Amino acid sequence: MGDLKPILDISPSLVHLSFLQKAIGSTSSASIIHSYKNSFDGFVALLTIDEVHLISSMEGVVSVFPNRINQLHTTRSWDFLGFPQSIKRIPTVESNTVIAVIDTGIWPESDSFKDIGFGPPPSKWKGSCKGLTSFTCNNKIIGAKYYKINGVFGRNDIQSPRDSEGHGTHTASTVAGDLVTSASFSGFASGTARGGVPSSRIAVYKVCWSDGCSDADILAAFDDAINDGVDMISISIGFKVPRPYLIDSIAIGSFHAMRKGILTSMSAGNEGPGTGTVFNVSPWALSVAASTIDRKFLTNLNLGNTATFQGVSVNTFDPNGFSPIVYAGNVPNTTGNVPSNVSRLCEENSLDATLVKGKIVLCDKYNLGEAALLAGAAGMVVRGDGPKDAADVFALPATYVDLKDGSKILSYINTTRNPTAIILKSNEVLDKFAPYIVSFSSRGPNPVTSDILKPDLSAPGVYILAAWTLANSPSGIQADNRRLPFNIISGTSMACPHATAAAAYVKTFNPSWSPAAIKSALMTTAFEMSPNTTPLAEFGYGAGNINPVGAIDPGLVYDADLTDYVKFLCGEGYSDKQLQIITGDKTTCSNFGSETAWNLNLPSLSVRVPVSTAFKVTFNRRVTNVGAASSTYIVTILAPQTLKVKVVPNILSFSSVGQTQSFAVTVEGKIVRGFSSASLSWVGATHKVRSPIVVYAI
Repeated sequence: MGDLKPILDISPSLVHLSFLQKAIGSTSSASIIHSYKNSFDGFVALLTIDEVHLISSMEGVVSVFPNRINQLHTTRSWDFLGFPQSIKRIPTVESNTVIAVIDTGIWPESDSFKDIGFGPPPSKWKGSCKGLTSFTCNNKIIGAKYYKINGVFGRNDIQSPRDSEGHGTHTASTVAGDLVTSASFSGFASGTARGGVPSSRIAVYKVCWSDGCSDADILAAFDDAINDGVDMISISIGFKVPRPYLIDSIAIGSFHAMRKGILTSMSAGNEGPGTGTVFNVSPWALSVAASTIDRKFLTNLNLGNTATFQGVSVNTFDPNGFSPIVYAGNVPNTTGNVPSNVSRLCEENSLDATLVKGKIVLCDKYNLGEAALLAGAAGMVVRGDGPKDAADVFALPATYVDLKDGSKILSYINTTRNPTAIILKSNEVLDKFAPYIVSFSSRGPNPVTSDILKPDLSAPGVYILAAWTLANSPSGIQADNRRLPFNIISGTSMACPHATAAAAYVKTFNPSWSPAAIKSALMTTAFEMSPNTTPLAEFGYGAGNINPVGAIDPGLVYDADLTDYVKFLCGEGYSDKQLQIITGDKTTCSNFGSETAWNLNLPSLSVRVPVSTAFKVTFNRRVTNVGAASSTYIVTILAPQTLKVKVVPNILSFSSVGQTQSFAVTVEGKIVRGFSSASLSWVGATHKVRSPIVVYAI
């Protein structure tokens, strides 16, 4: 990959081509391209600006877009979902299920990835671990590859699938980690750590490094995973700004996977709680929000005047008596010409080590403690009005308090001759309001396709204990010298692998189901969540919280295939030329027709309407019977007075498994501003198939 590096001061672009020889037209033209990765229907290349212009004009080029860098986004969570170790499984099928994890790699020596009791990889497996240095696969981790298109590695990057960051190890073990008894994070969250499908195999595709996750590498990893024969793809990565589908590497890759019968589970994003912050919104994939579990951590600060303040953090450090406490704004690094308005933020090299060493420092900006640790601080208090429904692991004893308490602490510092404080070890307490969507979890409405509800559903993503790399500290700060086999972290990145595992579990019982059918089963059986504890309701949690046990037998599914998604893309205005690239054939909108987004056969119904204007919209849907051969379902509607919902027909009768019935849902009313939500449920003798309905005006 060294010949790809010298593209001086020119942002590389990503080109996705189909039928390469036809597109290029001649080998001489092809010679301008530095080919990085051949894929099953295209390739990825780094190009200069002139090359971009040339390639853009060629027949068969769907899009040329910048090779952007994307970002990364247990002992309790599975039990909290009603998914205990003793749950019914099909061991032989689960053992033949391969989960692809596209992330930062994996720490293969972790106890979560031991292969005791595992037989050889399934015969369908085509992947490998060949040509790797200091990395060995086994019968649990059956494939491992890494990608770095620009060939530039950071100081702490490990040039192999080995995980130097920790994120990939954590997500992989959440999906399919084997059972590890007596697991904990320095005594916290102790118990048996396990993945949702612990008998499944793991295939690792490392695309994320210290400088982020390249689009080109992500596309290459998707193509390899599909060709290797994986059954499910988990990717907890995203770009902070939503992108149209055909210039979004994750959307393109997950479309390719869907076409091959593989469901992709994706994190919804950590940009909440604002509206329209959800990314990874492809309708053919599963977008997952982060919900809480009934566990949280509180960390108290005691002052020398006996005052006590409650903050949040995951603080495993044992207290070592009272220490002097100082305000960061009062201890600037004057030698480095740092003013107090900078030092108060506790940024890198901003603190005077001689004035901070052995003391607790009060900071005005949220950080994980690198500057305080390097300055020799005994601890850190951060004050701010940010959310307190999740907490981080800091590099030193620390707690995060609100501004009101922070002002009282600062007043004590400024009015006391010898102010002292002590940061106590965290208390693991019950969160009686769980589950609700955590504040950082990205919300809808969908910024790319306004008439499709995203996220699809939610899964545990807060205070999740899972395996960790020994190449990095639990805080992610190298100066933090702790190296531990497990860590507790939060994010939609943690929610995504929970949903991936639930989808894989459903597939073990229903191996012939399409990605859409599996997604439907998870959505229509999800545990209902309360708008009272989650602002923006369905825009926060979608259909609800995953219910893996209920999803294996949903009764009815909203199925969809390539044709449905092609009609959707045609309805969104994509050209025949673009469609032919993504489908790999002669598909045209004139052959398939087009369809509005609200008529895509999804288990959710959503539409944007004009503000303060009477509306009437009809959703067309079809459901397939996957329950008893002879069954009848009656519709039940729950709706506010602002919405009138009518379903025709209101009774569906089935005489065989696999039979499909269609129906129409008409919703009318007037939305002044904001949104109204309702639900539609098909209720049978033993099943309730529930779909959210959301109408909004902004």
